[in-house]
Amino acid sequence: MSGTRDDRQSSDVDEYIGNQPEPFQATLEALRAIIRSEAPEATERFSYGVAVFRHRYDLVGIGVTRTACSFYTMSPDLVKSMAAELRGVKHAGATLRFTPGEPLPEELIRAVVRARIAANEARAGHAKQA
Repeated sequence: MSGTRDDRQSSDVDEYIGNQPEPFQATLEALRAIIRSEAPEATERFSYGVAVFRHRYDLVGIGVTRTACSFYTMSPDLVKSMAAELRGVKHAGATLRFTPGEPLPEELIRAVVRARIAANEARAGHAKQA
């Protein structure tokens, strides 16, 4: 349905990606496709300068700096728990950084998204019980 809030938010993400330099555009679109395949019901919005995917709560985000792409896991604890899987990946706090020429492994992205979905579902379940 055209004109809905989700369409507008998605178009904001489209515009953000489209305004990035070419190598970043393709990388962000690939990352977006992986996230959408793991979380097809997630909504998209542009917030705080990055594209954010939401499943009950904020799930993950994607963005760029002048020299790198960023994959925002929204969970420093998740990053800490995945230390072995993240060996060789630049990260700080809840953010994974990489270049278009050296993208993150697809299975790592999928694992992060699945873990974040599970965490958000658990959080939503706890909220219902409270």
